[in-house]
Amino acid sequence: ALIQKALGASLLLHLFPKMRIIIDVTVLADDGGRLCAAINAATCALVDAGLPMKDLVCSCSAGLVTAGNGNGLEDVELMDLNQREASTYSNESSAVYLPCATMPQRGTVVLAQCESRLSSVDVFEKVLNAAMEGCQMVFKVMEACIRERTGKLLAAKSGNVTISTNFV
Repeated sequence: ALIQKALGASLLLHLFPKMRIIIDVTVLADDGGRLCAAINAATCALVDAGLPMKDLVCSCSAGLVTAGNGNGLEDVELMDLNQREASTYSNESSAVYLPCATMPQRGTVVLAQCESRLSSVDVFEKVLNAAMEGCQMVFKVMEACIRERTGKLLAAKSGNVTISTNFV
């Protein structure tokens, strides 16, 4: 339901009122960030399928933990937390974990799921800004991959290159 919500904000479904889109995500390995990875993979699949979208949907998680630096306690922002980081800091009462999905060219947040208790709105804004910065980084990688794939498809269409579908 969360993937559907995130991607539904970007898809131009009104152009195809009778079309049904089914996205099946299989998680082969889990080192944290399942939701974010699934949203990013589904976005790339929709682009590859040629479905019209307002913008790419990019997802990244962020966290905020309080750590000692020798001079006292300081808030540390983390981006794209793995399983170890998420579980290590989940036991701390002050830790915050926020998966977020954005449409980066529009600057729109389409999904933000925070299950942590927040001490203030400033904490939320700090973590959300870190997650949005991570989404911008993901966007740059996705955009480069999509451009590369499109270039290969255009070259293959003109007969200059053969596209390999061997994913081994």
